[in-house]
Amino acid sequence: MGVLSPELLEVADAIKARYPAGRERSAVMPLLYLVQSVEGSLTREGLREVASLLGLTTAEVESVATFYTMLRTRRTGTHLITVCTNLSCALRGANPVFETALEAAAIPLGVETSEDGLITVLEEECLGACDAAPVVQIDFANHDRVDAERMRELIAALRAGEVPTPSRGSAPGDFRSASRVLAGAEERS
Repeated sequence: MGVLSPELLEVADAIKARYPAGRERSAVMPLLYLVQSVEGSLTREGLREVASLLGLTTAEVESVATFYTMLRTRRTGTHLITVCTNLSCALRGANPVFETALEAAAIPLGVETSEDGLITVLEEECLGACDAAPVVQIDFANHDRVDAERMRELIAALRAGEVPTPSRGSAPGDFRSASRVLAGAEERS
């Protein structure tokens, strides 16, 4: 059995239909997000399914999946926290924020996901919001000017079952829901 249910195969067909005939391969990223929303990461089976849907090789699909950091080929927690540590954020204290995120989530250095599977913490090269440094994303939603104390608050909220309100827009709920939004398969609330 494939990764996508019959209902999600219909969604996949609708995603493919957004692209002109002969250009369906352009749907690779939205389809990868769709598969990621089901499994929480991109497995070999998921990569093969996307390749089959688009008439591509698995290697072609995997080359896209491994290039973009928002596409995860490794186990990912219910919530994905990324901390920008590029120059602007680093100068404004991002490294202590990253260390605090690992500590508050009880993730040892060199490990990405908490033992309970709730939180994955990653260092990100750039989140593209230098004016709001240091920036943290929770499930791809930005939290601006985060310091160590705020990082502890954000993780405590996630552990309490609450999704913190981002600096702009609405929170997607969790990593899988965010992936579904990025696939274009549902609207953000």
